[in-house]
Amino acid sequence: MGWIKKTLKPQMVTKDEAMPGRESSVLNPIPRHTVLGLPLDEVPEGCEVAYFAMGCYWGEERLFWRLDGVVNTAVGFMGGYTPNPTYRESCTGRTGHAETVRVVFDPSKVSYDDLLATFWENHDPTQGARQGNDVGTEYRSAIFPVSHSQLETAQRSRDAYQLRMTEAGYGEITTEITADLPFYYAEDEHQQYLDKNPNGYCPVHATGVACG
Repeated sequence: MGWIKKTLKPQMVTKDEAMPGRESSVLNPIPRHTVLGLPLDEVPEGCEVAYFAMGCYWGEERLFWRLDGVVNTAVGFMGGYTPNPTYRESCTGRTGHAETVRVVFDPSKVSYDDLLATFWENHDPTQGARQGNDVGTEYRSAIFPVSHSQLETAQRSRDAYQLRMTEAGYGEITTEITADLPFYYAEDEHQQYLDKNPNGYCPVHATGVACG
């Protein structure tokens, strides 16, 4: 399969242009988290789920699994059209998906607001379809709420951060906030990638995300 050449202003694929995908998940069977120990699809009693996209999902996942109160994480794809895409398919830009991290958290230890703070403060949400040197719609900034409460909280948080960024001289936030979308797991080799590959290069920091 060929790779689509990236442009400075990548265009979002339409539903009719998107790759067809497949019926079954590319992650089968479901493995255990290499750091936290749970099956990747497990949500312990009393825990909640949140979804964030902030560029390369390798570094983003590590950022979240290190937070106190986060009990499970996984990487995958959301926001597009192709069901159960592969990583290589997502990298063409023809699935419409953003690289996304699924975060399972204990709200008695870490709140959704806390997770949003981690999201906003560890990437540049003004770059559109890119993060640093990673260019493409798959690297766009996005929040995918799973409830009306999360949706309202995410929108309120975005507006508050926009005020702070405007005061500091930064541009408009381009973060997509869209609720009730399906999450598709990425392949096993991408789950907890920076635990399996300690020398892998994908730092997440306040000025953006760069992936090797």
